[in-house]
Amino acid sequence: MTTIPAPKKTSPTIESRDQLIASFAGGEKPKDAWRIGTEHEKFVYANGDHHAPSYDEPSGIRALLGELEQYGWKPVMEGGNAIAMSGPDGSISLEPAGQFELSGAPLDSLHETCAETGRHLEQVKAAGEKLGIGFLGLGMWPDKTRAELPTMPKGRYAIMLRHMPRVGSMGLDMMLRTCTIQVNLDYASEADMVKKFRVGLALQPLATALFANSPFTEGKPNGMLSYRSHIWSDTDPHRTGMLPFVFEDGFGYERYAEYALDVPMYFVYREGKYIDAAGLSFRDFLKGELSILPGEKPTLDDWTDHLSTAFPEVRLKTFLEMRGADGGPWNRICALPALWVGLLYDQGALDAAWDLVKDWTIDERQALRDAVPKLGLNAPIAGGGKLRDIAGQVLDIAGAGLSARARFNRAGDNETGFLAPLREIVRSGKVPAEVLLERYNGVWNGDVSKVYDEASF
Repeated sequence: MTTIPAPKKTSPTIESRDQLIASFAGGEKPKDAWRIGTEHEKFVYANGDHHAPSYDEPSGIRALLGELEQYGWKPVMEGGNAIAMSGPDGSISLEPAGQFELSGAPLDSLHETCAETGRHLEQVKAAGEKLGIGFLGLGMWPDKTRAELPTMPKGRYAIMLRHMPRVGSMGLDMMLRTCTIQVNLDYASEADMVKKFRVGLALQPLATALFANSPFTEGKPNGMLSYRSHIWSDTDPHRTGMLPFVFEDGFGYERYAEYALDVPMYFVYREGKYIDAAGLSFRDFLKGELSILPGEKPTLDDWTDHLSTAFPEVRLKTFLEMRGADGGPWNRICALPALWVGLLYDQGALDAAWDLVKDWTIDERQALRDAVPKLGLNAPIAGGGKLRDIAGQVLDIAGAGLSARARFNRAGDNETGFLAPLREIVRSGKVPAEVLLERYNGVWNGDVSKVYDEASF
């Protein structure tokens, strides 16, 4: 969800819709240039009492960012505050309540992206040990109310925090109380993008189920396995969802651009500041009729910023973002890109995955997405049966795709081993949230604070 303010060179003014469409075409890359960009968020807590540190308190978020400078990270400033870090492993940014995110560099193999994850976690753990703070790998805060959480000094978030209650009942929960793992992947052409987008949307509920890891709210079971995914069902209907039009004949760059133009704006970024444009129309902006900037037309940077304010289950920029997974521990951070790289980066695997889902109807896809937050792998699928009935088959397809990629580490291992945590989930029949609930009802004796021992990095 994060964009990082930085000094920008002059960006071209948008004079026609063709430039919007060309921005997507500009992301096309030959297969040998496809890369993997993994993003993962984690909650930060004080070791003593588990409170979420504020930005400015001693041993708070500002101090944590500062500690990372010793590893070569450089601060990115907004309004006199360091609100992100940039470095060779991508960028570190802050979600609205201080959730700590690594947006990894674009890398060639899962071996590289998992090593990157390991470096990042080693660095933040070392910084945390010095400051007396820890990091929690879950999809939602297990014990915090909204009122107990701080907010970060970022202009974009101030606008969103004001706007969210106007458009849904759970937008503030999304901002303040959730964490996710995402992967960003490339496409070769418009047709390649379309097929990957369709497979990604259709199978996103499976990723949600396999990574479901948010069963607690304010200290008690919430009745869901992925409450984080449930939250998106009433965050903002104008910018979320399963995008049925992606499966319609003729879908491509132009149709996605039309969708994005209908997403209400949040802001315009000018001279280091965010100007509140919440609810205004980018179409009006294109005509020079935006009320807050009369006579001014948007630049391509404004379009890029606007695209980042749509939050569907799969999102198109100059790459595709897979957005369905809860936050989790180190091995599942590596498993999420393994799933999608295996399915989408080998043509045989992509074709096999599409064959599996191509006959599902709009209603069947939506029903699966609606059922997964509560039922996980027990959610019913099109044609009868449950999601668990195809989970192993999908992992086999992904494994075949990873084998075909033939990316090896120094020990001679290919990338298929990164699927192991997901294969174990399918073998056991229990998604991560179900394991946590068993412990809550068993050895934890109803004490959710035990999750800090269980799910910390």
